[in-house]
Amino acid sequence: MNAPIAIIGTGLAGLSAAQSLHAAGLEVELFDKSRGSGGRMASKRSDAGSLDLGAQYFTARDRRFVEVVQQWQARGWVAEWDPQLYHYNQNGLLPSPDEQVRWVGTPRMSAISRALLGALPVHFSCRITEVFRGEQHWSLQDAEGNGHGPYSAVLVATPAPQATNLLAAAPKLAGAAASVIMEPTWAVALGFATPLETRVEACFVQGGALDWLARNRSKPGRDGGFDTWVLHATSAWSRQHLDLPKDAVIERLHGAFAELIGCALPAPAFALAHRWLYARPAGGHEWGALADADLGLYVCGDWCLSGRVEGAWLSGQEAARRLLEHRNP
Repeated sequence: MNAPIAIIGTGLAGLSAAQSLHAAGLEVELFDKSRGSGGRMASKRSDAGSLDLGAQYFTARDRRFVEVVQQWQARGWVAEWDPQLYHYNQNGLLPSPDEQVRWVGTPRMSAISRALLGALPVHFSCRITEVFRGEQHWSLQDAEGNGHGPYSAVLVATPAPQATNLLAAAPKLAGAAASVIMEPTWAVALGFATPLETRVEACFVQGGALDWLARNRSKPGRDGGFDTWVLHATSAWSRQHLDLPKDAVIERLHGAFAELIGCALPAPAFALAHRWLYARPAGGHEWGALADADLGLYVCGDWCLSGRVEGAWLSGQEAARRLLEHRNP
């Protein structure tokens, strides 16, 4: 009987790999430092209902991902989002419709990861700090000092800087992960008791602190009494203000929002801020996944490809493919 495979990280890359391995009849065991699955596709519960503070939507271009998204749609996990789209630049706020098909999880982004996780065994609130190999098997140690194992293989599906620390057993893989620069993003949610008098439902912003804003209620399946907006700061602004207190971040981004939205902005009924330390890779790579198949150590994540949601899913598929190929040559 083969020992199970440990998967560290339950974002889309880790879950994509887990699904493939489970479908191939292999036993997997998942770990995540957070209280729930989804990584940057997680949603946060708030006084105003559920909010997508990370990935705002995703697109599907690769044929394999298009097919899987259609399956998700048939199961009610995702729906198309077609917002009144605007751009804001030095010419002000202008309608900017496009032909892009945008997808969101329903009734929240984390619906996708929950459905993919299903009944797979998972340890939440468990931060793995060390991955080490004995003569035949792998073992893990968590931040509490507890050991986990034995495992026949380990698949690391975390942002690159976190992956680097877990890859000490494979210096080449650690070096590749260490070369990836991940950019931060401050996200702020503002809820208004009365709806703002604007047609804007989503907006790409150029110049200034903001990069993106979206009206939560314009997404399919969202409810809640407030008119809730999610604002994302640019990577540059977020990097410069990485350690700014949350209240100050809310104040600055609320101010930037008020300047561009072009309608009266009452005081928000509620506001929250979340810092994504590793929101997106600074550049794209074509690795697909990283692997030391002889050791039984695999790495996947959006940073192994395009940095997009689709890239995360494809990277997980590639890591699983390499693992299965090594087992059944």
